[in-house]
Amino acid sequence: MDDYAHFDLDEIDFAPVEYDQERLPLLTLGEAHALLRVLRAVAGEGGPVAAEADGWSKEIAARIPSAD
Repeated sequence: MDDYAHFDLDEIDFAPVEYDQERLPLLTLGEAHALLRVLRAVAGEGGPVAAEADGWSKEIAARIPSAD
């Protein structure tokens, strides 16, 4: 999918959020690696945000320890 404009955010079932829990101000290492995987997948698909996703994936990869 190269064009995400057709998605209606009101029609998407997002994961429930517990509003009574405080969120950490920083990502955990696991969250950072998950985000990196998503960004790399978006960059690999091409499309209008691929270049931005690629840039962010490189920026995050430079800031977190390797998963190995």
